Amino acid sequence: MPGSIDFVFLDIGGVLYDDRIYAEAWRRALREGGGRFTDEDFDEAYAACRAAQDGSFRRRLADRFIGPNADLGSLEHLASRHWHYPPSALHPDVLQSLEALRDAGFRLGVIANQPTQVRAALERDGLIPFFEVWGVSDDLGLQKPDPALFAHAVRTAGVEPARAVMVGDRLDYDVRPAKEAGLRTVWVLRGEAPDLPTPEQLAEPDAAVADLRGLPEVIEDLARR
Repeated sequence: MPGSIDFVFLDIGGVLYDDRIYAEAWRRALREGGGRFTDEDFDEAYAACRAAQDGSFRRRLADRFIGPNADLGSLEHLASRHWHYPPSALHPDVLQSLEALRDAGFRLGVIANQPTQVRAALERDGLIPFFEVWGVSDDLGLQKPDPALFAHAVRTAGVEPARAVMVGDRLDYDVRPAKEAGLRTVWVLRGEAPDLPTPEQLAEPDAAVADLRGLPEVIEDLARR
């Protein structure tokens, strides 16, 4: 086991699977919920959410396109009908990266705001055997950015928070609450990360990677610190 890290937790959307599936589910849900907007309007608002890295995308989009009294629960139900990852949504670097992390001796888990049925996609794509701990919001009744979700996952893994790393694509829902719970952090610059992160944003995580190809090396480097 290299150094001071035992456990690596990964987000699902954006990190393992293409998060455009989620964005499209919300585009459709907002229209079904009564929103009237162009694709360009939605893309601009979604990009603004990604750039800000500050608060619920769902709430911001609902406020923008339906209004501050929008029923978020109803919209989430509408979105859930369209939020399914097809095999093509799995990022091509995932399997190789997970295999490299496992071969290096790291234990793996997930921490994600996802419906329970996401497990079916991971099983279909051969990812289930990699993960020991499942910190999925719908299973636990906890959602990011609540640090309690991260604390629960670490307790389940049986490791000290400082010996665990969270790998996610958002500062507000992954990096900041994971740090608050005592984990180290890697920011993946795809999915819901900004196209052009600022120097201040890049300074928040312990490390950042453009994709998962460089993740095993980055984790091993963090373990040596």
